[in-house]
Amino acid sequence: MERRQFLATGAALTAGAALSARPAAAAPGHRPADRLPARAETVAVLRRVADHWIGAHTDPGDNQWARATFFSGLLALHRLTREPRYLAYARGWAERHAYGLHNGVTTRHADDHCAGQAYLDLHVLDTAPDPAKTAAIEDSLRRMVDTSAERHDDWWWDDALHMAMPPFARLGALRADPAYWDAMHALYTHTKSAEGGPGLYDTASGLWYRDKRFLPGGISSPNGRPVLWSRGNGWVAAAHAKVLAVLPGSFVPVRAYRATLVRELAALRAVQRPDGFWNVNLADPAQLPGPETSGTAFFTYGTAYALRAGLVPRERYRPVVARAWNAMVDTAVHPDGFLGHVQNVGDRPESSQPVTYDSTADFGVGAFLLAGTEVVALGAG
Repeated sequence: MERRQFLATGAALTAGAALSARPAAAAPGHRPADRLPARAETVAVLRRVADHWIGAHTDPGDNQWARATFFSGLLALHRLTREPRYLAYARGWAERHAYGLHNGVTTRHADDHCAGQAYLDLHVLDTAPDPAKTAAIEDSLRRMVDTSAERHDDWWWDDALHMAMPPFARLGALRADPAYWDAMHALYTHTKSAEGGPGLYDTASGLWYRDKRFLPGGISSPNGRPVLWSRGNGWVAAAHAKVLAVLPGSFVPVRAYRATLVRELAALRAVQRPDGFWNVNLADPAQLPGPETSGTAFFTYGTAYALRAGLVPRERYRPVVARAWNAMVDTAVHPDGFLGHVQNVGDRPESSQPVTYDSTADFGVGAFLLAGTEVVALGAG
């Protein structure tokens, strides 16, 4: 099947594919699915989800990518609410790991750099910033900056863009040193346009393959269609949103980053499910067609950011955000704040299946918190 054909196929998604959730029936007078709730309602849901996770995890966990993504979301919620408990929980986690990186400062693995996002958040929140909070992430990335002319093929999978691009972008701004941005762009360009030969970016659709194994001629769905994994594309959308929020317009690649995000969001808009979620395989609506929260949350985050930044038209994309947000709140959030329908760790649609009302993961909660803070910024209606 030609790659460009998958969007038309995705548009044929039937309502029946959206019925494997366990949502409560909408009450009479319930808000329309394409309108966002009031600020107070969204903040209350975000607090409930964050509080449930914290209450269930008195041990804040390791400093690897999954837990670091949770803390990225929690600190976004702290910036919104100024809730001291969220800041204290995040600080306790970072101090437990001495603001260090999994595998140490010599690591070049993007997953290990994800914790640097939360460390940079904590650095900025301090009234008297402490250089110790950024020392490890800065040391590690500086090593990559200094060798970027010789090596820039470390990011061989699309998740890496979310894990490592934001620390590069933020350190470049913090130190007023564009060498971080140049190194980041070299790494990004390899992932997008060279990894595996053609790169992981599918120019026909505007979406991304998770890694070179899924490029045309490689792994396909049981129906013979391409595998364009939802959360993999979610990591890409979140990476672009986080980086564009930091980079100055004078940095030449910014224009291309914006265009790439907008193109991805257009592709996503075309295959959003009737219930507001996205399927785990964006190119094959018949493959494992239940609702999935993590990819949906990242797409909500990226789309809401793009709306707020004026990159996409309000009349076309605000309903996309509203349908996705309302679907997650109504279908995935349990009454006690547990967040369900999260596909756990993996690299493709079949990973960690089945995904159910009772499936959750730290990075999925982080994605939901990031999405909700951007939803609040858009305002109700």
